[in-house]
Amino acid sequence: QKTMTAETMSSSSGPSNAAANNPPLSCNLDDPANVRRWLQTHHPKQLALLDNFEISLRLGRFSTRGCDGPGDDAAAGGKAGGGTAASSKHQTYQYGRERRLITTRTVELLRAIVGPTRWRTAAQLLTLLRGLGNELHAAGGYREPAIGNMVRRIMYAVRDEADRAADPDNSNGNEDMEKIDELTEQVSSKLSVGSATPATSLSLTSMLWAHPQHVTMKHSRQQSGDPNDRMRSDSFGSDSGCHGLGIAPEHVVPMYPPNYYNKRDDLRQSVMEAIQEMMSELEDLHKNINDQAIQHIHAGEIILTYALSKTVELFLKAAAAKKRKFQVIVCEGAPHFGGHSMAKSLAEAGIDTTVIHDAATFAIMARVNKVLLPAHAVLANGGLIAPSGSNMVALAAKQNSVPVVTVAGMFKLCPMYPHEGQDTLNDLISPSSVVDYSLMGDPVLSEVEFVNPVHDYIPPQLIDLYVTNIGGFQPSYIYRLLAEYYHNDDWEAFE
Repeated sequence: QKTMTAETMSSSSGPSNAAANNPPLSCNLDDPANVRRWLQTHHPKQLALLDNFEISLRLGRFSTRGCDGPGDDAAAGGKAGGGTAASSKHQTYQYGRERRLITTRTVELLRAIVGPTRWRTAAQLLTLLRGLGNELHAAGGYREPAIGNMVRRIMYAVRDEADRAADPDNSNGNEDMEKIDELTEQVSSKLSVGSATPATSLSLTSMLWAHPQHVTMKHSRQQSGDPNDRMRSDSFGSDSGCHGLGIAPEHVVPMYPPNYYNKRDDLRQSVMEAIQEMMSELEDLHKNINDQAIQHIHAGEIILTYALSKTVELFLKAAAAKKRKFQVIVCEGAPHFGGHSMAKSLAEAGIDTTVIHDAATFAIMARVNKVLLPAHAVLANGGLIAPSGSNMVALAAKQNSVPVVTVAGMFKLCPMYPHEGQDTLNDLISPSSVVDYSLMGDPVLSEVEFVNPVHDYIPPQLIDLYVTNIGGFQPSYIYRLLAEYYHNDDWEAFE
C-alpha cells in the first residue's frame, strides 16, 4: 500500500497530470485532433507560438484600415494592437485586414512549427498541417480565407514531394486511364452481382460514381497491398464515408497512400524550400502586380474604384509613375468610408481624383472607361468576394458595358464554391455605423431590422479580368489554377 501511495504521489507531482494520465497512443501524430496534445507533449515552444497567434487572431490584432490596410511598415509598427483608438466615428470598424501581413505571419508560424518538430513521414506532416489548419480555422481563420489557403498550399507541396519520390519518372499521367478503366470494371462487376443486368450495361450514374473524385484510398500502415486498391466513399462530401455514421469530419483520421508513410531524410528540406518560395512570392507580390499596370491603364482613361484597397492603390500609383495621365473616381464606400483615405492618398501622389457618393455610381458610370475592384477572396467558380457595395458597382458597370478588372494576389484564391450565395465568406457586424442607437426609441425605427454585411459576392459573369501576381486571367480559367495550388483532398480540410 505504501508503494502504491508513493507511486501515486510521484505521478501527481509531475509537470502535467493530463499528459501523464493519457495513454501513449493519444499523443501520436496520427489524428488531426491530437495535434495540440502532441505539441504539448513534445514541442511546448511551438505550441506557445500557436497559442499567441490564435490570441492575436481572436483579438483582431492583425486588423488594420481598408481592404488591404496600410503598408507593411505601418502594419508592422502597430502589431501589438493595431494602433490607438479610432480617430473618428467612421473608424470604429474598418473593412478587411492587411492581407499580406496576416498571410506572411501565417507562413512564418507554419515554418516555425514544421521546421523543428519531430515528424518523420509525409503522412505525419499532413496530419500536423491539417490539425494546425483546424486550430486556426476555429480561432477565427474562417474570416480570413488566406490563412487556410496557405496551409493548403503547404499540404499540396508535401503531397507533390511525396508523389514525386514514389514516381521519379512522372509516369503517373500514363496510368490515369488505366485506373479509370480498372474502377469501371470494379463497378461493373459489383453491379452484376445479384442482378440480371449484364456487367457491360453501365448507366450514367454508375459511370459518374466510377470517376476518381468519388473514390477514396483506403489502406493502413501495415497494409502492403496494391496502392491502386480503392473503395468508393459513401457520399460526395466525405473522404472516408463517415458522414453517414454521424462522425464529425474533423475526427475522421485521413487515409494516405502507402508511400506517404515512408521515412525520407530529404522531405523536411524540400518542404522548407517550398515554404521559402511562398515567402518570396508574398514579398514580391505588389511588385509583380504593379509591373502589369501600364498594360491595363491607358492615357486619358477615367477609372472608377470602390472603397479602400492597398493593392488597387499601389496599382494606380504604379501606372502614374510611368507618366500615364488618367482620372480616378473613388466611391466613398459607406458606411466605413474607406474611399476618403483612398482618394487622399491618390491625390497626394499627383493623380486627378474625385470622390463620389455610392448612390451616384450608376449615374456616373456612363463616363467611366474601366472599373477596378479590390478582392477579399476569389472563389473556385471565378466569383469574387469584395467589400460590401461592390456588387452594386459591378451591376452598374455591366449595364453600361464597362469592363470590370479585379486586382488580387494569388493567396486570395480559395477552393470554395458560393453555395451560400451572398452569405459565402460573409460576416455581419454591428449596425452602429449605419444608424445611431439613440434613435432606436422611435416606434418606427424600432421595428426595422438593420443588416450590415462586410462583404458582397459578385458572380463571375460580372467580372471581366483578374490581374494577379502571376498574370491576368479570365474568371473561366480560375478553376485551372486551383489544380496548380491545392490538392482536391484538401479543399474542405478545415470546414
